[in-house]
Amino acid sequence: MRKSTKSLLGSVCALCLALASVANAQQFELVINNGRVMDPESGLDGIRHLGINAGRIISVSDSPLSGTREINANGLVVAPGFVDIHAHGQTEEAYRLMVQDGVTSGFELEIGTAHVGEWYAERAGGQVLNYGISIGHIPVRMVLFDDPGRFLPMAAGGSGIAGPEIMDRMAAMMRQGIAEGAVAVGFGLAYTPAATESEFAAMLEIATAAGATAHIHTRGGLTGLQQIIDSARAARTPLHIVHANSSGGASIDEFLGIIQAARDSGQDVTTEMYPYAASYSDIASALFDDWQDWEEDRFQRNMWVATGERLTRESFGRYRLVGGGVITFSRTEEQTRSALQHPLTMVASDGRILDGKGHPRSSGTYAKVLGQYVREEQLIDLMDALRRMTIEPARRLEAFVPALRNKGRIRVGADADITIFDLSTIRDRATYTDPILPSQGIEYVLVNGAVVLDGGELNPEIRAGVAIRSN
Repeated sequence: MRKSTKSLLGSVCALCLALASVANAQQFELVINNGRVMDPESGLDGIRHLGINAGRIISVSDSPLSGTREINANGLVVAPGFVDIHAHGQTEEAYRLMVQDGVTSGFELEIGTAHVGEWYAERAGGQVLNYGISIGHIPVRMVLFDDPGRFLPMAAGGSGIAGPEIMDRMAAMMRQGIAEGAVAVGFGLAYTPAATESEFAAMLEIATAAGATAHIHTRGGLTGLQQIIDSARAARTPLHIVHANSSGGASIDEFLGIIQAARDSGQDVTTEMYPYAASYSDIASALFDDWQDWEEDRFQRNMWVATGERLTRESFGRYRLVGGGVITFSRTEEQTRSALQHPLTMVASDGRILDGKGHPRSSGTYAKVLGQYVREEQLIDLMDALRRMTIEPARRLEAFVPALRNKGRIRVGADADITIFDLSTIRDRATYTDPILPSQGIEYVLVNGAVVLDGGELNPEIRAGVAIRSN
């Protein structure tokens, strides 16, 4: 009996070795050999070899693999592709810059759109990365109030009071957007000062009924943040607070403390930051309604994006009549560091590029975190930085968006969205005056198994990115 058992065990072991040998000998469409594979979901950090077929990771091996195409990642970090859950720049121009910054999936979830189906139809046929949109409270309001703003409200879309008829139409549009596949519900309460607490609560109920996350730009400082958290708790809505560093400003520690307290009490609330001290918005928006009361030196803190000029009272008023992008230098580097060091914050760009103009965060957010704050300053470690860029944003969306369950990870069966970079050289290059300089040190980016960035060179003809919807 013992001899028989030994013989059986020997046969099983031999079979295991044979199967491992077959797996290693398998010919893959693409292999990534010799890289330092880092997966924040499992904690893996070691030299591994990846085999990819049909857009999926098929093998994570201790031994080199063979494939039709081989990428030798010796000396490079092989990470899940970055998931940007706050990217306004949903154009081909912006997508290309995002890929060069390591992003493989980009979502516009704060502002969103009023017409989800049309938005996806405009991008049908593939893009250089994966993309998705929220149904947005702001653009719905802009439609219902016939607001002339191009991106944010300039008139009644922000200042109009919604009566019963408008509220009914608003609710119908929000539900329609969810039915058309919106991946979240977006709010920018700072841009819609006339939206009442009851209006906000009614829209949160729609998100809760669908199981969608509410992504919210807060208003009213710390008090306003607490009110939003309380409203979401009452409605049982999963809540994501956008750009904590921008909304928190000089009170960033207290701002994050309020969110932490809500989480400690069991509430589903998350947040994000971008690694820049200047913000970017539309000069005609409600954020600047008090501009006539400013002290003179405050105007100089604002840069008109179209020309790069610093503004005066006269030029600020003139440009406000027509609307357009303005960059505001309002925070300190210490505030940025505080936001990034807090374990709660994900990394998201809040980017928007239009005709070569915008904010450098659109092009450089991820490389800046990895180059400046990880390599140079050692403010956070590499695995923690990757966690904030990959698995955490994927987890934020995956309960409502099943496609995200296979993104932000390197494991067998996951989508082959992969970013490969040189930690010794990665850095952002975009500036406030030249925001479309691509990042350096990112060598390869795979989107659904296709090599979109190859040896540091973007191939815009490879359009393997797909629409990500909630249904």
